[in-house]
Amino acid sequence: MLIDTHSHIYEPEFDVDREQAICRCQESDVQLLLLPAIDKESYQRMFELSVQYPNMMRPMMGLHPTSVNENDNWREELQMVDNYLQHPPVGIERFWGVGEIGLDFYWSNDYRKEQIEAFKSQIEMAIKYDLPIIVHTRNAWPEMCEVMEQFAGRGVKGIFHAFSDDLESYQRLKACGDFLFGVGGVVTFKKSKLAEVVKQMSLSDLVLETDCPYLTPVPHRGERNESSYVRYIAQKVAELKEVDLELVVEQTTANAKRMFKL
Repeated sequence: MLIDTHSHIYEPEFDVDREQAICRCQESDVQLLLLPAIDKESYQRMFELSVQYPNMMRPMMGLHPTSVNENDNWREELQMVDNYLQHPPVGIERFWGVGEIGLDFYWSNDYRKEQIEAFKSQIEMAIKYDLPIIVHTRNAWPEMCEVMEQFAGRGVKGIFHAFSDDLESYQRLKACGDFLFGVGGVVTFKKSKLAEVVKQMSLSDLVLETDCPYLTPVPHRGERNESSYVRYIAQKVAELKEVDLELVVEQTTANAKRMFKL
């Protein structure tokens, strides 16, 4: 069984063929999808899909860092996140993580202070509700390490989604708590720097993800990504680690099940 630990299959890019995409997951033995939240504009879509496929979809709740930018109401949205974590909507038994949250300074450096405040606030929620965090980081790895080191020793756990930095960051973040590292389509790209890092990471620290509809792996790069493609990422990790594909599937699935208490 494969698990896609980061899927946005509820997004509009799948409106034309979502049911078929889900069928392709099942045909590819991708049996569980973790759904990270983005912001209030997409929550309802995620809820509806989770209710429709309760045995396959595992929703999470959080405010994405770029949704803090140019948003005068981001603190109100943080309160909405907390409210949902305490009282899931009708049809949703529970949320399985706090995410996706984090830091993203790619588009703008103007909201660093606000993003860091929102990130720390949601880490506190995760500690309060004993949930893993699902962490988005873009153009902010040094700042991410600094924030996480402030929470070391407080029982924080989770996944660094789409990990893309070096071995030093990997070791620094591992020392901050019980963390796994999401490997996605980037690892399949030609001359991928991540591929060299993954070779040196422990398989017990890895989970597989697509981040669909984004970051499509080879051989479908340039097309819309989908959760069934997680198998290509598993194959690439097996190649890089020089181990059997079955071992990668078994270990990454066990890692995800442990982290999310599946």
